Amino acid sequence: SRFSYVAPVGAGAVLKVAWAGDDESLHEHAALELWAGDGAVRVLRGDRARRALLEERAVPGDDISGVPEEQATAIAVDVATQLWRPAAPPFRRVADEVPRWLAADSSALTPFARRLWEDFEPGHAWVVHGDFHHHNILRHGTRHVAIDPKPYLSDREYDVFSWLRNPLSYRMVDRELTERRIAAFVDAGLDERRIRIWAIVRGAYLTDDPGELALLQALLE
Repeated sequence: SRFSYVAPVGAGAVLKVAWAGDDESLHEHAALELWAGDGAVRVLRGDRARRALLEERAVPGDDISGVPEEQATAIAVDVATQLWRPAAPPFRRVADEVPRWLAADSSALTPFARRLWEDFEPGHAWVVHGDFHHHNILRHGTRHVAIDPKPYLSDREYDVFSWLRNPLSYRMVDRELTERRIAAFVDAGLDERRIRIWAIVRGAYLTDDPGELALLQALLE
């Protein structure tokens, strides 16, 4: 399987067992412990050796993929700013993984992304969610919480790309909408150029859609 096993445990908990090859979520347990329910579901118990977690269940648990655009982005900014915080090991630096990802999953954007990466100085002061998008933000009572982190140490701007190209029903080909989303995170204190560079670098290995690649290519023009 390439998906984690997730099942409800009574009314208030969820059991999650990672699939064998899921290296990116290696430190999910540590991230949930760090966040302690602030912007994310709580971890109730865990077996690190078996990669099994008993997590708080978000109720009612609907994601924000159906929420109107401006409201959804405001929710995302609010949740993200709760999650981003200075951290250290056991979290790994995402910059150490990027060259391998760029080499393994190339696209028409990859040569440009590699040139940008050569001159880029990525940060590693913040723990980031790593897979931050509409389907991983759930309603929990009167607030919203994140699930399914793939935590690394990076710039906060690393997280924005996943938001730019979601929900699943959306193709990232609308430049005006993309710019509005970027602006919302810039207004929250993020660096605009770093958002754009991280989007290009991550997009080079995460999408092969010609329209999305063309939009990404133009982000620094």
